Amino acid sequence: MRLLASYSRARQRRLGATRKIAANEEGQALIEAAVTLPILLLLLVGATDFAMAAYGSIEVTNAANAGADYGAASAIAAADQAGIENAAATDAANMVTPAGASTLTTSVSYSYICSNGAPWAGTPPVVSCPGGAAVETILTVNTTASYSPPIHLVALPFIGTLGLPTSYTLVGQAVRKVSQ
Repeated sequence: MRLLASYSRARQRRLGATRKIAANEEGQALIEAAVTLPILLLLLVGATDFAMAAYGSIEVTNAANAGADYGAASAIAAADQAGIENAAATDAANMVTPAGASTLTTSVSYSYICSNGAPWAGTPPVVSCPGGAAVETILTVNTTASYSPPIHLVALPFIGTLGLPTSYTLVGQAVRKVSQ
């Protein structure tokens, strides 16, 4: 019984010491939260901004693919530059900058190859291949858009100037062989 009583007293002394330590650390959780919350918010804003830029990049690439798909359908569609640009702009209709205006620009270029691998001769649109090979038209659609992040992290008081640009140029390209 005596052993049990001494064990109980020793346990109470340890609990008392633990309570004193806990009493000295009452505001620790609040201080830790105050220190980590700005860091977590900065990470959240950075991740959101990166996701928006990645989405814009995907939209620009998809717009180039849509324009190239339209132009590659036939030789007539390949010559319709306004139609190719419209197909690209229509595909990127939901890609907007934070100001609300889409900044997509589209350029179209053509190159030629011979079906037998021989070099082609002539000046476009009159191109010929030796040996009776067919002339194949290669359509290249390039799209670009400007992306401005909604929050600019240009200078922070405790880091200084980060040197991050205030806008980014997103680029997309698609290459297709035009159907004959």
